[in-house]
Amino acid sequence: MKLAALILSTALMPSIAFASSTSCESKKYHQYIDASLSWYESLVTLAVDKEPDLKEVGQWFLEGRKHHFELNRDAFDWYLANDKDKLALSLPVESWLNLTQQDVKALSEEQNSDLGKAAKLAFDDRQSKPHPKNYALRSAFAELLTHPGNIEKPLNAYNEKMTALTEMECQ
Repeated sequence: MKLAALILSTALMPSIAFASSTSCESKKYHQYIDASLSWYESLVTLAVDKEPDLKEVGQWFLEGRKHHFELNRDAFDWYLANDKDKLALSLPVESWLNLTQQDVKALSEEQNSDLGKAAKLAFDDRQSKPHPKNYALRSAFAELLTHPGNIEKPLNAYNEKMTALTEMECQ
């Protein structure tokens, strides 16, 4: 009986180690997504604080960023579980997943899954006309980014999160 338990536990070790690594990689990628969304939210808040008439376009922009990043979150987990070759895990975390427009379109055609629904939202965003004030918002972002003091707090928060992610190792 003890021998059978030992053989079974030994046989399960690689799958337990794989699950642990997979869980770590997923957690790390999710933290990257959260840090990125937080950065964009801060950038929009700063732009709208300076120019309140950009509130609507700021919300439009954020909605698009959320669709993009939530698709990446879902797609990353799917590929991690089903097709790890699609992921570049030897690169920095922000480069682990690279979805082409064709990938997003193909994923969007599978509407029976949460991943397909997320892809449809992101694909539709990419195909839609830009908001009429999109250029004004991008100009406000450029103005903020040329004055580092204006973005110091959210940029430092983002950089700290990214540094922590860089130091996080998955085995």
